[in-house]
Amino acid sequence: MIGIVIPAHNEEALLDGCLAAARTAATHPALLAEPVRIVVVLDACTDHSASIASQHRVDIEYVNAMNVGHARAHGARRMLAAGARWLAFTDADTLVAPDWLTTQLTLHADAVCGTVGVADWREHPRHVWEKFRSEYCDRDGHGHIHGANFGISAEAYLRCGGFKPLSCHEDLDLVRSLQANGASIAWSAAPRVTTSARLASKSRGGFGDTLHSWAQSVALPPGV
Repeated sequence: MIGIVIPAHNEEALLDGCLAAARTAATHPALLAEPVRIVVVLDACTDHSASIASQHRVDIEYVNAMNVGHARAHGARRMLAAGARWLAFTDADTLVAPDWLTTQLTLHADAVCGTVGVADWREHPRHVWEKFRSEYCDRDGHGHIHGANFGISAEAYLRCGGFKPLSCHEDLDLVRSLQANGASIAWSAAPRVTTSARLASKSRGGFGDTLHSWAQSVALPPGV
């Protein structure tokens, strides 16, 4: 069995699309009918995220931590307890490709670190997306770490201790633990996801904050 873990905090605007895309990936023919379970970990949600999740064939977990590392770890425990051999992680503002899971598995690594694409840059000035496109390495061997596009074997996850309850960079911490344990990691651009470039970032210090800082640093005149 394969487990998909999706943490969510007040994601009513984007969660429906995220779960529909995850379900498509979960039923890809190349999986040869291997069972795939999806768990949405609703973390301190005060909007309609729970109602939206209930309209999909997913497991729903509730936590009140306001902590993405805690939410990812909680979802991972749920899937491991259900017998998952592989854990795939994404975010509630992200759309995974139909072959997302199958591509991760065909890389035959202990863990897979994928890249992200952005479909809509409307909230950002031109120089931000130009900076992203010129500086972001979207190819094999990239070196990026995104919780929105990450997969790991159950064995490797347990061996390195899993996600720690960190409010940011929990994915970076886990990959460092994998490296310290000698795990094989595929730094691949093959598993595709499209994520949000929204300014209202849900995680301080995450991808959204990076884009916001780029906008501020370029937009301000010298000496300000």
